[in-house]
Amino acid sequence: MSDSSLSFDVIIVGSGAAGLGLALSLPEHLSIAVLSKLNLSEGATFYAQGGISAVLDEIDSLGAHQKDTIKAGAGLCHEDIVELVVSKGKESIDWLMANNVKFSTHGDTHSAKKLHLTKEGGHSHRRVVHAEDSTGRAVQVALNDQVVAKGNIQIFEHHHVIDLITDNNGLSGQRRVVGCYVLNTKKDRIFSLKAPCVTLATGGASKVYLYTSNPDVSTGDGIAMAWRAGCRVANMEFMQFHPTCLYHPKAKSFLISEAVRGEGGLLLLPNGQRFMPAFDKRAELAPRDVVARAIDHEMKRLGIDSVFLDISHLSRPFIQSHFPMLYRKCLDFGFDMTKEPLPVVPAAHYTCGGIMTDRNGLTDIEGLYAIGETAFTGLHGANRMASNSILECLVFAKQASKHITQYLKHPASLPSLLPWDESKVINSDEAIVVSHNWVELRQFMWDYVGIVRTTKRLQRAKNRITLLNKEIEEYYANYHVTSDFLELRNLAHTAELIIDSALKRKESGGLHYTRDYLALNDKAFKKDTILTPSRQ
Repeated sequence: MSDSSLSFDVIIVGSGAAGLGLALSLPEHLSIAVLSKLNLSEGATFYAQGGISAVLDEIDSLGAHQKDTIKAGAGLCHEDIVELVVSKGKESIDWLMANNVKFSTHGDTHSAKKLHLTKEGGHSHRRVVHAEDSTGRAVQVALNDQVVAKGNIQIFEHHHVIDLITDNNGLSGQRRVVGCYVLNTKKDRIFSLKAPCVTLATGGASKVYLYTSNPDVSTGDGIAMAWRAGCRVANMEFMQFHPTCLYHPKAKSFLISEAVRGEGGLLLLPNGQRFMPAFDKRAELAPRDVVARAIDHEMKRLGIDSVFLDISHLSRPFIQSHFPMLYRKCLDFGFDMTKEPLPVVPAAHYTCGGIMTDRNGLTDIEGLYAIGETAFTGLHGANRMASNSILECLVFAKQASKHITQYLKHPASLPSLLPWDESKVINSDEAIVVSHNWVELRQFMWDYVGIVRTTKRLQRAKNRITLLNKEIEEYYANYHVTSDFLELRNLAHTAELIIDSALKRKESGGLHYTRDYLALNDKAFKKDTILTPSRQ
């Protein structure tokens, strides 16, 4: 069978914790396709340093975890979803351990009672399970091993989904998904995949900014595709900036884990003075939005390139045992974190909004699911609390697997899919157009739609993105698509959603901070910013 006529029960777009978690949770009688833009491991999960939050300590409680999450989310979290996710913490950790994820422990065993728990920003208790300082890598590698061993799962590496395919023949005439068009980037060939269920697990959109902790694949693909297909998106104005990325010209996207502050790291000005206590009583353990704005404020006030994160007051053995990967990587860049502070700057880190879903991960389109960072579930509100992200991925992978399994008990027939039509396009000899627009987009998003915003800056960004999207659509209509172009197209569409959402929110709160609306109207603030595509 040629790949132009492949069909599956479930297509999963994305191969991080959410995508692989779903693939492994679905029944083995279902045929599953897992698509990855690059290799199976190349995504945000693999690079996640921190950990996974779960209530495992007897002095902790589910209520405390819920309260901390809602407080970090500035009260905008959906309480029923917070309760759902938090209640599944121990179950999720147990599932990972059953799938051979090895977490850091106090003793020689990997019993849940012996797991080492750390504390991160926004948490009132030690409840972050971790694998030294490379938790994401441990999760990704273990799940990869499980997925490749499954006979019902077919893996498509180096396959970039262009767009979803839908029709109006769902229940009661509802729009439904029937497949997707895919670019095989190794063979430069486009084909279609057919399935009654498609799940978007493509991660976030932080590459829309000039500085980000995310890998290059975080280009908002799922959000943009779902929007173009007719799904609502919500709360896209809440883009989280991680306070501490290493400031070094060669340290591309290198994150200094929140756990460094959790274990006693201090933020300092160039003269060695602490500044966080002046901004928040929780000091270095304040939520990320507070810390990022404080750093941004001090950098602009003093005209400095970075602030400094110092944990050198702790012992060398402690630092090397708790942060072995960080220690080695910092040495590669010329910094010994056991002896000196590290220069750090904020960088775009996490997309708190996304494709609107219900508690099962189902979107506005029948058969189309979204899980993980690409989805808006209501968990994070106006700011994600540290280490709730992989937990969310696992919980909604399970929720979606149950719903998909029920849905596929009575599968509807699917239409034949039209082949991709390239009869009217040519190969472009102007790759500079893509690279130039990529740089321009990320620069004006950083300048105008960053940590601190104004209405004037947002309107400038809106003017620029309108022109840019027009150019991109003209290019799309006339030239053969490439992976770089598809990422630019998705980034531009996602950037417009961020700008439009930010213009709609007339209050400062959480990750959205605008100088024109500093007063917080609590009642108005606690409403989600929902954007509806014109085709709905």
